[in-house]
Amino acid sequence: MSKKKGDREAVMYAILAIASFFVFWWFITTFTAAKQTTPGPIEVIQLLIKSLFEPIGNYTIFGHLMVSLRRVAVGFSVATILGIIFGIAMGTSDWARAIIKPIFELLRPIPPIAWIPIVILFFGIGELPKYVITGIGAFTNVTLNAYTAAENVDPELIGAAKMLGTDEKGIFFRVILPSCTPQIFAGMQVALSTSWMAVLAAEMVGAQEGCGWLILRGNDTLNIALVMVGMIVVGVVGFLLATIMRMAERRFCLWNRMGD
Repeated sequence: MSKKKGDREAVMYAILAIASFFVFWWFITTFTAAKQTTPGPIEVIQLLIKSLFEPIGNYTIFGHLMVSLRRVAVGFSVATILGIIFGIAMGTSDWARAIIKPIFELLRPIPPIAWIPIVILFFGIGELPKYVITGIGAFTNVTLNAYTAAENVDPELIGAAKMLGTDEKGIFFRVILPSCTPQIFAGMQVALSTSWMAVLAAEMVGAQEGCGWLILRGNDTLNIALVMVGMIVVGVVGFLLATIMRMAERRFCLWNRMGD
């Protein structure tokens, strides 16, 4: 009962915080000098509703959102698969760690945005470079978490499995992989957010659609209301993606929470 009460209070506080933000926004764009350059919440919300039905460029705002989500889905999925493979390989194999880790540690600090000129140079300005940049945003976090998780698997669990006659394949799928799963999901949560930010940057270069292009279009035409519409959509969708990933973690890692 107390947990339900706590959840209700959390929702109420969240609603109050959002309402307070909009009231503050309305106040500064009504009673201060900011009203000369900054649109108020009513104007932005009106444009948001209008953009649901009238296209901006080639698509309505829903179409732009679907384009961005498709790019994130492709880049994130490929990066996640590769990140898990490389991360677990480094965590379980000395030769893989010796070969892969130096290169990974060299490239890891480079942010996805810094790769944009190189990716465009190699792949042009079509869809592929957007997938690549989005994947780069996810790859580092997934790989690092998979590597750390695999490296820290309890050796007593592996030893017990060997004593019971489990072969190497069984040890991997029944001990190592389940032990790594919670931390891999933690890395995927961060990776998904990073991919979402990376695709917005990629869409500001050589794109004609997507949420990033919307913001750039608003900036180029001095339409600050459109910039804010794009920012609101980006924020809401980013929040929803993080929520979905947390729900997936609870679903697939339920056994890891049994003792909580």
